[in-house]
Amino acid sequence: MKGILLINLGSPDSPEPKDVKKYLGEFLMDERVIDVPLWARNLLVKGIILNTRPKASAKAYKKIWWDEGSPLIVLSERLQEKVQEKLDIPVALAMRYGSMTIKKGLQELVDKGCTEIKTIPLYPQFAMATTETIDVKVDELAAAHFPQLKITRTPAFYKRQDYINVLSKSIAEQLDGLDYEHILFSYHGVPERHIRKSDITNGNCKMDGKCCFKKGSPQHEFCYRHQCEITTVNVAKKLGLKNGTYSTTFQSRLGFDPWLQPYTDRTIERMGKEGIKKMAIVTPAFVSDCLETLEEIAMEGEEIFHEIGGEQFTVIPCLNDREDFAQVIANMAKEWTVDEKPATV
Repeated sequence: MKGILLINLGSPDSPEPKDVKKYLGEFLMDERVIDVPLWARNLLVKGIILNTRPKASAKAYKKIWWDEGSPLIVLSERLQEKVQEKLDIPVALAMRYGSMTIKKGLQELVDKGCTEIKTIPLYPQFAMATTETIDVKVDELAAAHFPQLKITRTPAFYKRQDYINVLSKSIAEQLDGLDYEHILFSYHGVPERHIRKSDITNGNCKMDGKCCFKKGSPQHEFCYRHQCEITTVNVAKKLGLKNGTYSTTFQSRLGFDPWLQPYTDRTIERMGKEGIKKMAIVTPAFVSDCLETLEEIAMEGEEIFHEIGGEQFTVIPCLNDREDFAQVIANMAKEWTVDEKPATV
């Protein structure tokens, strides 16, 4: 029997410093998140970050925590339930980090009789620190604990026609009747070196933004920057946005190494200084609202914008548990069961 395993990032068990510290330790010690030698990662994470950041992060989590728990977990569970309603094969949910482990998710499906499992990372765009680390972890767990399982991976779905349609619709609904001057597409940032490490052409990417738009470049399959840029382009085309009324930025940088630019916070500040009074912002690298969207964007971003003279700051929710997005995920499962290819843009 076949089964589906949805996999999202994860969350602390609570917004208390001890749980946040445990979660950050697991997350930041992942060699595909902070990709430096183990001794340096230990020094940075265990010697510095875990001694300084958990309290501040806990305060941020408390600002966005729901009565039901972590927004990311709650929304992911709601999505899983809706996807299950649309399919006649088992659908389980797991997180890359935290107590809802991938091992538990695989075991749940095995206990239901599944011998073939399709993993669906809930990230539209591929990145070392998201999709790749999930794929590697699944392979490790399958080899060690579930050698009888046949695992099928799901490629990045940023170019799926149904995904672009749903993302565009969700934005259009929020912008309907809204007077805005600029819409910012803010994606989670990654260090520039991650882009180079994912370049299967071994050096074709020059980090100048030009190769992102060259058709047929083989590295695009694993280039996060390209996939973010093309997501914006396809949505803008679908919505009929005019050049100059939208742009792509990157948020959540960490440390002092160069990360993908332009940075979201600095762009918000710059546009406010340039006289933009009404801005909308969408975060297409996330499918579930979480700390980075609810606190970093909806709270910190709005504060920056208002402090610099901005007046209207509209944050567009993630796709979360929308019925039409649940259908997109269900479509991925159905295509797998009948060996069909999706329509892309």
